[in-house]
Amino acid sequence: MAKPVSSFTCTACGTAHKKWAGRCDACGAWNTIAEEAPLSQGPGRSLGAAKGRAVPLSGLATEEAPPPRGHSGLAELDRVLGGGLVPGSAVLVGGDPGIGKSTLLLQGAAAFARAGLNAVYISGEEASAQVRMRAGRLGLTDSPVRLGAETNLRNILTTLDREKPDLAIIDSVQTLWADHVEAAPGSVAQVRAAAHELVTFAKRSGVAIVIVGHVTKDGQIAGPRVVEHMVDTVLYFEGERGHQFRILRSVKNRFGPADEIGVFEMTGAGLAEVANPSALFLSERGQPVPGSAVFAGIEGTRPVLTEVQALVAPSTLASPRRTVVGLDSGRVSTIIAVLEARCGIPFTGLDVFLNVAGGMRVNEPAADLAIAGALLSAREDSALPPEAVLFGEISLSGALRPVAQAENRLKEAQKLGFSQAILPEGQKVEGLGGMGLRRIADLTGFVGEVFGAG
Repeated sequence: MAKPVSSFTCTACGTAHKKWAGRCDACGAWNTIAEEAPLSQGPGRSLGAAKGRAVPLSGLATEEAPPPRGHSGLAELDRVLGGGLVPGSAVLVGGDPGIGKSTLLLQGAAAFARAGLNAVYISGEEASAQVRMRAGRLGLTDSPVRLGAETNLRNILTTLDREKPDLAIIDSVQTLWADHVEAAPGSVAQVRAAAHELVTFAKRSGVAIVIVGHVTKDGQIAGPRVVEHMVDTVLYFEGERGHQFRILRSVKNRFGPADEIGVFEMTGAGLAEVANPSALFLSERGQPVPGSAVFAGIEGTRPVLTEVQALVAPSTLASPRRTVVGLDSGRVSTIIAVLEARCGIPFTGLDVFLNVAGGMRVNEPAADLAIAGALLSAREDSALPPEAVLFGEISLSGALRPVAQAENRLKEAQKLGFSQAILPEGQKVEGLGGMGLRRIADLTGFVGEVFGAG
């Protein structure tokens, strides 16, 4: 390994010299040239002796105002973005094919344009005529959105640099190609290069850029994971084809709370906002039936009530089926194991089907008690109290653990007419009246108190 080459710099004027000398040729000062160690001494092709520009540093205390936000007028979209669109931000939106990503973003672009922002929509997957047809179906032809169809990244950046919009939507990053990368569009190298150039352009120019990304069979955004690290916000557009509800979920947001959701309903005129998702998800609840439990959950900063449905039936298979929709299947298996080991309630030889009504997906551990209640209600063929909501985390010992934001959960339940809550014994609840609280220490006590068995 070659020995790192030292550098010689004049301490008076900063001029670099290849070797030491008594007098600086630049400023004429004597005995001001000092040897400095190389900037990098790593193996191979390191940075060497050349130094760059010092970065100005500042303290943590600042009086800078928060970045101004652009508001679309679509409350659900603004909520998920953290309160509005931040200039210079980069937003990545993913979702299954046909779920409504292009519809949502075209409606969002029209809403931002009508609110005064200069919006540009660049389509790489569809021709301009196709986008215009969609705009006609949605009644957006009068909105001042400018439309383009291009896949060459250099042409797109040149256009954005000339037009200087406030918002640019790129649909999608998998169709773009950079002429300096020798790879096919959609490959890892092209996606990484395109995302890097778009994010860098957004930070440099102050243009807010929304990038659409394809997803894999597992539901993850396709391409290198570094793309999700580069952008400021990552949104997933979720929903089931058979349901009219669509959920826009924030999984990363540098300008607002993560795990925030916006709820939309797919109609003939596009996506309509749902101001009260709890009432919508519970709208089809009729008379109390076995296997139904209402879970008071929190999605980001919003309390949302959902119905957990269970069906337990004798199995004709050697290995009983465990079918779970809208919940974590591993979590459900753990709860079944705790019920068998700690409560002595066997599920051997029984098929178990679990579903969250309305196409909602619940990832909170606080849903454990509602899942257990729905399973026990279906197995015992005994309906839970119709006026009760449930929440609480179940530990492997069978104990019930408190969860966060209990007051917000209960206030939402009260608003929808629920008068009773089943919750962990150690749960602290303050400033809430008119709500009957049934505190339970463990899963065995829950089985005995609610279903009358020990």
